[in-house]
Amino acid sequence: MQTIIISKLQDNPLEFEIVERKGIGHPDTLCDAIAEQASRDYAQYCLDHFGRVAHHWFDKVMLLGGESHIEYGKGEITYPYTVIFVGKAALQVGQEKVPLSDILHQSAVKVLSATLRDFEPKKHLKTEVRVYDYRGPGQKSKRYRPNSKEDLIELKSTLRVSNDCNICVGFAPLSQLENLVLKLENELAQGEFKKKFPDTGYDIKIIGVRHGNNITLQVNLPFIANDISSEEIYKKRVKDSEDYILDFIKSNFDVIPKIEVNPEKNSGRPYLTVTGSVADTGDVGVVGRGNRINGLITPFRPMSIEASCGKNPLDHTGKLYNILAMQLSQGIYKETGLKNTIVISTTKEKPIDNPDFISISVEDWDKNEEKYKDHIIQRTTHHIEKIFDLSDKIISEGIVQW
Repeated sequence: MQTIIISKLQDNPLEFEIVERKGIGHPDTLCDAIAEQASRDYAQYCLDHFGRVAHHWFDKVMLLGGESHIEYGKGEITYPYTVIFVGKAALQVGQEKVPLSDILHQSAVKVLSATLRDFEPKKHLKTEVRVYDYRGPGQKSKRYRPNSKEDLIELKSTLRVSNDCNICVGFAPLSQLENLVLKLENELAQGEFKKKFPDTGYDIKIIGVRHGNNITLQVNLPFIANDISSEEIYKKRVKDSEDYILDFIKSNFDVIPKIEVNPEKNSGRPYLTVTGSVADTGDVGVVGRGNRINGLITPFRPMSIEASCGKNPLDHTGKLYNILAMQLSQGIYKETGLKNTIVISTTKEKPIDNPDFISISVEDWDKNEEKYKDHIIQRTTHHIEKIFDLSDKIISEGIVQW
Protein backbone atom coordinates (compact mmCIF):
# COMPACT_ATOMS: atom_id res chain seq x y z
CA MET A 1 0.00 0.00 0.00
CA GLN A 2 1.26 3.46 -0.88
CA THR A 3 2.18 5.97 1.81
CA ILE A 4 -0.29 8.85 2.14
CA ILE A 5 1.14 11.85 3.93
CA ILE A 6 -1.19 14.70 4.89
CA SER A 7 0.28 17.93 6.18
CA LYS A 8 -0.48 21.63 6.56
CA LEU A 9 -0.33 23.72 3.39
CA GLN A 10 2.14 26.56 3.75
CA ASP A 11 -0.05 29.05 1.93
CA ASN A 12 1.55 32.47 2.28
CA PRO A 13 -0.23 35.15 0.22
CA LEU A 14 1.91 36.22 -2.74
CA GLU A 15 2.58 39.90 -3.27
CA PHE A 16 3.67 39.19 -6.85
CA GLU A 17 2.36 36.56 -9.29
CA ILE A 18 2.82 35.76 -12.99
CA VAL A 19 0.66 33.35 -14.98
CA GLU A 20 0.88 32.38 -18.65
CA ARG A 21 -1.28 30.43 -21.07
CA LYS A 22 -0.36 29.38 -24.58
CA GLY A 23 -3.52 29.13 -26.65
CA ILE A 24 -4.69 26.12 -28.61
CA GLY A 25 -3.10 27.42 -31.82
CA HIS A 26 0.35 28.01 -30.32
CA PRO A 27 2.95 25.68 -31.90
CA ASP A 28 3.81 24.10 -28.53
CA THR A 29 0.14 23.48 -27.74
CA LEU A 30 -0.45 22.08 -31.22
CA CYS A 31 2.38 19.60 -30.58
CA ASP A 32 0.81 18.54 -27.28
CA ALA A 33 -2.51 17.97 -29.02
CA ILE A 34 -0.94 16.08 -31.95
CA ALA A 35 1.11 13.83 -29.65
CA GLU A 36 -1.93 12.98 -27.54
CA GLN A 37 -4.09 12.36 -30.62
CA ALA A 38 -1.37 10.10 -32.00
CA SER A 39 -1.25 8.02 -28.80
CA ARG A 40 -5.03 7.67 -28.75
CA ASP A 41 -5.19 6.75 -32.45
CA TYR A 42 -2.39 4.21 -32.16
CA ALA A 43 -3.95 2.66 -29.04
CA GLN A 44 -7.36 2.50 -30.71
CA TYR A 45 -5.88 0.85 -33.82
CA CYS A 46 -4.30 -1.79 -31.60
CA LEU A 47 -7.55 -2.38 -29.75
CA ASP A 48 -9.49 -2.70 -33.01
CA HIS A 49 -6.99 -5.11 -34.61
CA PHE A 50 -5.46 -6.99 -31.69
CA GLY A 51 -7.81 -6.40 -28.76
CA ARG A 52 -4.89 -5.04 -26.71
CA VAL A 53 -2.57 -2.03 -26.70
CA ALA A 54 1.06 -2.14 -27.84
CA HIS A 55 3.67 -0.21 -25.92
CA HIS A 56 4.48 3.22 -27.34
CA TRP A 57 5.39 6.80 -26.63
CA PHE A 58 5.06 9.76 -28.97
CA ASP A 59 5.84 12.55 -26.51
CA LYS A 60 8.68 14.03 -28.59
CA VAL A 61 6.61 15.56 -31.42
CA MET A 62 8.07 18.66 -33.08
CA LEU A 63 6.31 21.05 -35.42
CA LEU A 64 8.42 23.03 -37.88
CA GLY A 65 6.35 25.93 -39.16
CA GLY A 66 6.03 26.72 -42.82
CA GLU A 67 6.67 29.86 -44.81
CA SER A 68 4.05 32.34 -45.94
CA HIS A 69 3.45 35.48 -47.92
CA ILE A 70 1.54 37.84 -45.66
CA GLU A 71 0.40 41.39 -46.21
CA TYR A 72 -2.72 43.40 -45.46
CA GLY A 73 -5.61 41.75 -47.29
CA LYS A 74 -3.64 38.72 -48.41
CA GLY A 75 -2.11 35.64 -46.81
CA GLU A 76 -0.84 32.45 -48.43
CA ILE A 77 1.26 29.53 -47.20
CA THR A 78 4.17 29.07 -49.62
CA TYR A 79 6.00 26.21 -47.88
CA PRO A 80 4.22 23.55 -45.80
CA TYR A 81 4.39 22.73 -42.12
CA THR A 82 6.47 19.69 -41.13
CA VAL A 83 5.45 17.57 -38.16
CA ILE A 84 8.19 15.23 -36.92
CA PHE A 85 7.24 12.25 -34.77
CA VAL A 86 10.05 10.85 -32.63
CA GLY A 87 9.60 8.00 -30.20
CA LYS A 88 9.24 4.26 -29.84
CA ALA A 89 6.43 1.87 -30.65
CA ALA A 90 5.73 -1.65 -31.80
CA LEU A 91 5.86 -1.49 -35.59
CA GLN A 92 4.25 -4.87 -36.04
CA VAL A 93 2.58 -7.58 -34.01
CA GLY A 94 3.81 -10.97 -35.07
CA GLN A 95 3.77 -10.77 -38.85
CA GLU A 96 1.09 -8.06 -39.04
CA LYS A 97 2.52 -4.61 -39.63
CA VAL A 98 1.00 -1.53 -38.05
CA PRO A 99 0.51 1.30 -40.60
CA LEU A 100 2.24 3.71 -38.24
CA SER A 101 3.08 6.47 -40.71
CA ASP A 102 -0.53 6.65 -41.88
CA ILE A 103 -1.87 6.69 -38.31
CA LEU A 104 0.46 9.46 -37.21
CA HIS A 105 -0.08 11.56 -40.32
CA GLN A 106 -3.84 11.42 -39.83
CA SER A 107 -3.41 12.41 -36.17
CA ALA A 108 -1.61 15.57 -37.28
CA VAL A 109 -4.27 16.22 -39.90
CA LYS A 110 -7.07 15.96 -37.33
CA VAL A 111 -5.52 18.46 -34.93
CA LEU A 112 -4.29 21.02 -37.46
CA SER A 113 -7.46 20.94 -39.56
CA ALA A 114 -9.63 21.39 -36.46
CA THR A 115 -7.58 24.27 -35.06
CA LEU A 116 -6.25 26.29 -37.99
CA ARG A 117 -8.32 28.27 -40.43
CA ASP A 118 -8.35 27.16 -44.08
CA PHE A 119 -5.63 24.61 -43.41
CA GLU A 120 -5.36 22.19 -46.34
CA PRO A 121 -3.36 19.12 -45.29
CA LYS A 122 -2.54 18.00 -48.84
CA LYS A 123 -0.93 21.36 -49.57
CA HIS A 124 0.18 22.54 -46.16
CA LEU A 125 1.47 19.48 -44.27
CA LYS A 126 4.38 17.05 -44.43
CA THR A 127 5.09 14.46 -41.75
CA GLU A 128 8.28 12.64 -40.88
CA VAL A 129 8.20 9.54 -38.69
CA ARG A 130 11.28 8.59 -36.72
CA VAL A 131 9.69 6.08 -34.39
CA TYR A 132 11.64 2.91 -33.70
CA ASP A 133 11.20 -0.44 -32.00
CA TYR A 134 14.72 -0.69 -30.59
CA ARG A 135 15.21 -2.76 -27.46
CA GLY A 136 16.88 -1.30 -24.38
CA PRO A 137 19.22 -3.19 -22.04
CA GLY A 138 17.38 -5.79 -20.02
CA GLN A 139 14.13 -5.31 -21.95
CA LYS A 140 12.39 -8.34 -23.31
CA SER A 141 12.06 -8.30 -27.08
CA LYS A 142 8.29 -8.61 -26.90
CA ARG A 143 7.95 -5.12 -25.39
CA TYR A 144 8.39 -3.40 -28.76
CA ARG A 145 8.57 -6.49 -30.97
CA PRO A 146 5.65 -8.61 -29.79
CA ASN A 147 5.47 -12.09 -31.27
CA SER A 148 1.68 -12.15 -30.99
CA LYS A 149 -1.21 -10.19 -29.56
CA GLU A 150 -0.77 -12.10 -26.28
CA ASP A 151 2.42 -10.08 -25.72
CA LEU A 152 0.47 -6.82 -25.70
CA ILE A 153 -1.09 -5.13 -22.68
CA GLU A 154 -4.75 -5.75 -21.96
CA LEU A 155 -6.70 -2.56 -21.36
CA LYS A 156 -8.43 -4.08 -18.34
CA SER A 157 -5.26 -5.62 -16.90
CA THR A 158 -4.66 -4.76 -13.25
CA LEU A 159 -1.10 -6.10 -13.38
CA ARG A 160 0.41 -3.03 -15.03
CA VAL A 161 3.52 -1.48 -13.53
CA SER A 162 5.00 2.00 -13.84
CA ASN A 163 7.13 2.54 -16.91
CA ASP A 164 9.29 5.20 -15.24
CA CYS A 165 10.18 7.18 -12.12
CA ASN A 166 7.87 10.19 -11.85
CA ILE A 167 6.96 13.19 -9.73
CA CYS A 168 3.50 14.57 -10.56
CA VAL A 169 1.60 17.53 -9.14
CA GLY A 170 -1.92 18.90 -8.82
CA PHE A 171 -3.38 21.84 -6.90
CA ALA A 172 -6.72 23.52 -6.33
CA PRO A 173 -8.26 25.99 -6.49
CA LEU A 174 -6.82 28.30 -9.10
CA SER A 175 -5.98 31.79 -7.92
CA GLN A 176 -7.99 34.70 -9.26
CA LEU A 177 -5.26 35.53 -11.76
CA GLU A 178 -4.87 31.91 -12.87
CA ASN A 179 -8.61 31.58 -13.34
CA LEU A 180 -8.77 34.88 -15.21
CA VAL A 181 -6.01 33.97 -17.68
CA LEU A 182 -7.45 30.50 -18.35
CA LYS A 183 -11.03 31.66 -18.85
CA LEU A 184 -10.00 34.64 -20.95
CA GLU A 185 -8.13 32.45 -23.44
CA ASN A 186 -11.10 30.07 -23.57
CA GLU A 187 -13.38 33.03 -24.31
CA LEU A 188 -11.10 34.40 -27.03
CA ALA A 189 -10.77 30.99 -28.67
CA GLN A 190 -14.20 29.45 -28.23
CA GLY A 191 -16.62 31.96 -26.70
CA GLU A 192 -18.81 34.79 -27.90
CA PHE A 193 -15.65 36.69 -28.79
CA LYS A 194 -15.14 34.51 -31.89
CA LYS A 195 -18.58 35.49 -33.23
CA LYS A 196 -17.69 39.18 -33.00
CA PHE A 197 -14.08 38.70 -34.10
CA PRO A 198 -14.07 35.93 -36.73
CA ASP A 199 -10.99 37.60 -38.20
CA THR A 200 -8.85 36.31 -35.31
CA GLY A 201 -6.93 33.04 -34.96
CA TYR A 202 -6.10 30.63 -32.16
CA ASP A 203 -2.41 31.23 -31.49
CA ILE A 204 -3.26 33.37 -28.48
CA LYS A 205 -0.77 33.91 -25.69
CA ILE A 206 -1.75 35.61 -22.45
CA ILE A 207 0.60 36.67 -19.68
CA GLY A 208 -1.00 37.98 -16.51
CA VAL A 209 0.93 39.81 -13.80
CA ARG A 210 -0.42 40.70 -10.37
CA HIS A 211 1.42 43.04 -8.05
CA GLY A 212 -0.63 43.39 -4.91
CA ASN A 213 -4.15 44.13 -6.18
CA ASN A 214 -3.00 45.51 -9.52
CA ILE A 215 -3.33 43.23 -12.55
CA THR A 216 -1.69 43.73 -15.94
CA LEU A 217 -2.46 41.58 -18.97
CA GLN A 218 -0.56 41.25 -22.20
CA VAL A 219 -2.57 39.49 -24.89
CA ASN A 220 -1.03 38.35 -28.15
CA LEU A 221 -3.94 37.90 -30.53
CA PRO A 222 -3.43 36.80 -34.15
CA PHE A 223 -5.51 38.28 -36.96
CA ILE A 224 -6.21 36.66 -40.33
CA ALA A 225 -4.41 38.59 -43.07
CA ASN A 226 -7.11 37.93 -45.68
CA ASP A 227 -9.65 39.70 -43.44
CA ILE A 228 -7.57 42.78 -42.53
CA SER A 229 -7.22 45.04 -45.53
CA SER A 230 -5.22 47.90 -44.04
CA GLU A 231 -3.16 49.07 -41.08
CA GLU A 232 -5.99 51.38 -40.06
CA ILE A 233 -8.45 48.49 -39.88
CA TYR A 234 -5.93 46.35 -38.01
CA LYS A 235 -5.40 48.96 -35.30
CA LYS A 236 -9.14 49.47 -34.97
CA ARG A 237 -9.76 45.75 -34.57
CA VAL A 238 -7.02 45.53 -31.95
CA LYS A 239 -8.59 48.42 -30.04
CA ASP A 240 -12.04 46.84 -30.32
CA SER A 241 -10.64 43.57 -28.95
CA GLU A 242 -9.07 45.41 -26.00
CA ASP A 243 -12.45 46.95 -25.19
CA TYR A 244 -14.17 43.55 -25.41
CA ILE A 245 -11.57 41.94 -23.15
CA LEU A 246 -11.86 44.67 -20.55
CA ASP A 247 -15.66 44.37 -20.49
CA PHE A 248 -15.43 40.57 -20.23
CA ILE A 249 -13.06 40.73 -17.26
CA LYS A 250 -15.02 43.45 -15.46
CA SER A 251 -18.22 41.42 -15.86
CA ASN A 252 -16.78 38.07 -14.81
CA PHE A 253 -14.07 38.90 -12.29
CA ASP A 254 -14.99 42.30 -10.86
CA VAL A 255 -11.51 43.69 -11.44
CA ILE A 256 -10.21 46.35 -13.82
CA PRO A 257 -6.82 45.31 -15.16
CA LYS A 258 -4.43 47.18 -17.38
CA ILE A 259 -4.60 45.52 -20.81
CA GLU A 260 -2.42 45.64 -23.87
CA VAL A 261 -3.22 43.64 -27.00
CA ASN A 262 -0.47 43.10 -29.57
CA PRO A 263 2.16 45.53 -28.28
CA GLU A 264 3.96 45.55 -31.67
CA LYS A 265 1.00 47.30 -33.26
CA ASN A 266 2.75 50.66 -33.17
CA SER A 267 6.09 49.44 -34.52
CA GLY A 268 4.92 48.38 -37.97
CA ARG A 269 4.76 44.69 -37.05
CA PRO A 270 1.10 43.63 -37.09
CA TYR A 271 0.25 40.17 -35.78
CA LEU A 272 -1.09 38.85 -39.09
CA THR A 273 -1.25 35.17 -40.00
CA VAL A 274 -2.65 32.97 -42.75
CA THR A 275 -4.22 30.23 -40.61
CA GLY A 276 -4.20 31.93 -37.21
CA SER A 277 -0.85 30.62 -35.94
CA VAL A 278 2.73 31.91 -36.03
CA ALA A 279 3.61 28.45 -37.33
CA ASP A 280 2.73 30.03 -40.69
CA THR A 281 6.03 31.91 -40.52
CA GLY A 282 8.44 29.21 -39.41
CA ASP A 283 7.98 29.13 -35.64
CA VAL A 284 8.72 25.78 -34.03
CA GLY A 285 6.75 23.86 -31.42
CA VAL A 286 7.72 20.95 -29.17
CA VAL A 287 5.73 18.75 -26.77
CA GLY A 288 6.02 19.72 -23.10
CA ARG A 289 7.21 23.32 -23.54
CA GLY A 290 3.82 24.85 -22.98
CA ASN A 291 0.95 24.62 -20.53
CA ARG A 292 0.99 22.18 -17.65
CA ILE A 293 -1.82 19.70 -17.27
CA ASN A 294 -4.24 22.31 -15.84
CA GLY A 295 -3.80 24.51 -18.91
CA LEU A 296 -1.47 27.07 -17.35
CA ILE A 297 2.18 27.91 -16.78
CA THR A 298 2.44 28.87 -13.11
CA PRO A 299 6.02 29.45 -11.94
CA PHE A 300 4.88 30.48 -8.45
CA ARG A 301 3.22 27.09 -7.91
CA PRO A 302 4.60 23.55 -7.61
CA MET A 303 4.77 22.12 -11.12
CA SER A 304 5.77 18.80 -12.68
CA ILE A 305 8.02 19.00 -15.72
CA GLU A 306 6.53 15.79 -17.12
CA ALA A 307 5.33 16.03 -20.71
CA SER A 308 2.23 13.89 -20.37
CA CYS A 309 0.90 14.22 -23.92
CA GLY A 310 1.73 11.30 -26.19
CA LYS A 311 2.71 8.93 -23.40
CA ASN A 312 1.20 5.46 -23.30
CA PRO A 313 -1.96 5.76 -21.16
CA LEU A 314 -1.64 2.21 -19.85
CA ASP A 315 1.57 2.42 -17.85
CA HIS A 316 3.24 5.80 -18.27
CA THR A 317 2.63 7.13 -14.78
CA GLY A 318 4.01 10.52 -15.82
CA LYS A 319 0.69 10.88 -17.60
CA LEU A 320 -1.61 8.94 -15.29
CA TYR A 321 -0.45 10.47 -12.00
CA ASN A 322 -0.47 14.04 -13.32
CA ILE A 323 -4.11 13.64 -14.36
CA LEU A 324 -4.89 11.82 -11.11
CA ALA A 325 -3.23 14.49 -8.94
CA MET A 326 -5.19 17.25 -10.65
CA GLN A 327 -8.53 15.44 -10.44
CA LEU A 328 -7.96 14.42 -6.83
CA SER A 329 -6.98 17.94 -5.77
CA GLN A 330 -10.00 19.44 -7.49
CA GLY A 331 -12.28 16.86 -5.87
CA ILE A 332 -10.94 17.51 -2.38
CA TYR A 333 -11.40 21.25 -2.81
CA LYS A 334 -14.93 20.83 -4.18
CA GLU A 335 -15.97 18.65 -1.25
CA THR A 336 -14.16 20.42 1.61
CA GLY A 337 -13.55 23.97 0.37
CA LEU A 338 -9.92 23.63 1.46
CA LYS A 339 -6.99 24.71 -0.70
CA ASN A 340 -4.60 21.84 -1.29
CA THR A 341 -1.57 20.66 -3.24
CA ILE A 342 -0.93 17.02 -4.13
CA VAL A 343 2.36 15.40 -5.16
CA ILE A 344 2.44 11.78 -6.34
CA SER A 345 5.75 9.98 -6.87
CA THR A 346 6.72 6.49 -7.87
CA THR A 347 9.59 4.37 -9.08
CA LYS A 348 9.89 2.13 -12.09
CA GLU A 349 8.20 -1.28 -11.96
CA LYS A 350 5.87 -0.34 -9.09
CA PRO A 351 2.23 -1.38 -9.66
CA ILE A 352 0.41 1.65 -11.07
CA ASP A 353 -2.21 1.40 -8.31
CA ASN A 354 0.51 1.53 -5.66
CA PRO A 355 2.67 4.67 -6.04
CA ASP A 356 5.46 5.20 -3.54
CA PHE A 357 4.17 8.42 -1.97
CA ILE A 358 1.11 10.64 -2.10
CA SER A 359 1.72 13.93 -0.32
CA ILE A 360 -1.36 16.02 0.37
CA SER A 361 -0.87 19.52 1.79
CA VAL A 362 -4.14 20.99 3.04
CA GLU A 363 -5.07 24.50 4.13
CA ASP A 364 -5.37 24.91 7.93
CA TRP A 365 -4.85 21.18 8.42
CA ASP A 366 -4.28 21.62 12.14
CA LYS A 367 -7.88 22.87 12.38
CA ASN A 368 -9.42 20.44 9.89
CA GLU A 369 -7.61 17.14 10.41
CA GLU A 370 -10.18 15.57 12.71
CA LYS A 371 -13.08 16.49 10.40
CA TYR A 372 -11.59 15.53 7.05
CA LYS A 373 -8.70 13.07 7.48
CA ASP A 374 -10.72 9.88 6.97
CA HIS A 375 -12.62 11.40 4.06
CA ILE A 376 -9.46 12.52 2.23
CA ILE A 377 -7.76 9.15 2.73
CA GLN A 378 -10.85 7.33 1.44
CA ARG A 379 -11.14 9.62 -1.58
CA THR A 380 -7.43 9.22 -2.37
CA THR A 381 -7.58 5.44 -2.07
CA HIS A 382 -10.67 5.35 -4.29
CA HIS A 383 -8.94 7.42 -7.01
CA ILE A 384 -5.91 5.13 -6.97
CA GLU A 385 -8.07 2.02 -7.19
CA LYS A 386 -9.89 3.49 -10.21
CA ILE A 387 -6.69 4.38 -12.09
CA PHE A 388 -7.22 1.46 -14.48
CA ASP A 389 -10.47 3.05 -15.67
CA LEU A 390 -8.55 6.28 -16.32
CA SER A 391 -6.58 4.58 -19.10
CA ASP A 392 -9.80 3.57 -20.82
CA LYS A 393 -11.19 7.10 -20.60
CA ILE A 394 -8.04 8.66 -22.04
CA ILE A 395 -8.23 6.43 -25.12
CA SER A 396 -11.98 6.40 -25.70
CA GLU A 397 -12.91 9.97 -24.72
CA GLY A 398 -9.68 11.91 -24.40
CA ILE A 399 -8.63 14.17 -21.53
CA VAL A 400 -7.31 17.63 -22.40
CA GLN A 401 -3.86 18.06 -20.86
CA TRP A 402 -2.97 21.51 -22.14
